[in-house]
Amino acid sequence: MDKFTAAIEKARKSNFQLWILNKFIGKFIPFNGPHRFRIVNITDDGFEIEMPYMRKNLNHLKGLHACGLATLSELSAGLTLIRKLGFKEYRLIMQEMNMEYFYQAKMPVRVKYELTEEFLQTTVKKPLETNDSVFVELKTEVYDLEKNHICTATTKWQMKKWDSVKTQL
Repeated sequence: MDKFTAAIEKARKSNFQLWILNKFIGKFIPFNGPHRFRIVNITDDGFEIEMPYMRKNLNHLKGLHACGLATLSELSAGLTLIRKLGFKEYRLIMQEMNMEYFYQAKMPVRVKYELTEEFLQTTVKKPLETNDSVFVELKTEVYDLEKNHICTATTKWQMKKWDSVKTQL
């Protein structure tokens, strides 16, 4: 088990470890740091992440900024993929993102994203046995704390096994 997966498993059982994981993610992904995203729950199949309603996250209309909502959506899907597939065996890159906005967020929002092992087997692992890469489209829905549907992100991810990558780190 890698350190990242071990940290997630510890955070599932301890609020203190969850606090440490949230600090780590803010530092590990510096672009997301100012947003102060916070993992509020870790399930067997994914994460629930909150974006706070604070000045740095607001647009000119005092609603949560569209780009922050897109980043939250990308983070939840990407983090779930990395956790479920592992970043040592698979390389993933977001190829495309489409956002649909429905309601202006005037309070904190949350996204809950989960992927089952069955879905990953049929759409990623099995196809990678015969192909160099696969593309997977994921939908992420964001809701405010009053359950208003704020937006839906559709992200398209390219996944490869590291031994198929031409330019490795």
